[in-house]
Amino acid sequence: MLDKQKIISAKESLPGRSEAMRVNDTHFVNGSNLKMSSSDTQQEVVLGMGCFWGAERLFWQVEGVISTSVGYAGGYTPNPTYDEVCSGKTGHTEVVRVVFDPQIVPLTTLLKQFWENHDPTQGMRQGNDIGTQYRSVIYTRNEQQLAVAKTSMAEYQSLLNNQLAITTEVALLTEYYFAEDYHQQYLAKNPEGYCGLGGTGVCFPPER
Repeated sequence: MLDKQKIISAKESLPGRSEAMRVNDTHFVNGSNLKMSSSDTQQEVVLGMGCFWGAERLFWQVEGVISTSVGYAGGYTPNPTYDEVCSGKTGHTEVVRVVFDPQIVPLTTLLKQFWENHDPTQGMRQGNDIGTQYRSVIYTRNEQQLAVAKTSMAEYQSLLNNQLAITTEVALLTEYYFAEDYHQQYLAKNPEGYCGLGGTGVCFPPER
């Protein structure tokens, strides 16, 4: 029987498919292009905080965020379906792709939102959501972002007073796959839908 709190190997993963998931290009909330590539004046980061519905809503509300989408990353199966990811047989976790203007909202600010709005110490789960697809991750696009993320993690770990160890995976992004269209901006389309966000109660000091 598959242990859904243990990441499988590439050899054990589902084969997936070559065809990319078809999604509506237009962001349901702000009208931006979901598939936009970050320009010279923009950056992007991919974040996993448990169920991606609430996480995406958190970030599309942040000033300076240009576009958000939800998808799958960190595993092996190309272009997986939601059911496949939930099976624990892809190695992927649920993530939010955030495209932002660093002149308005720096990566450090987005990461503070990330740390404060979920529990990064729970391993392969987030609250009652259990499985490798709910693990905490930060996937960056370059080494500079990676260094910022690692510093931010060290700062938050110090705020936790080492009573709880952060289990968040911090790494360069290998591949991002879009989730099904009905998952995109889900809580704007379904305002009463499930949101699993919940933090440790430990926050960064206010910025001066």
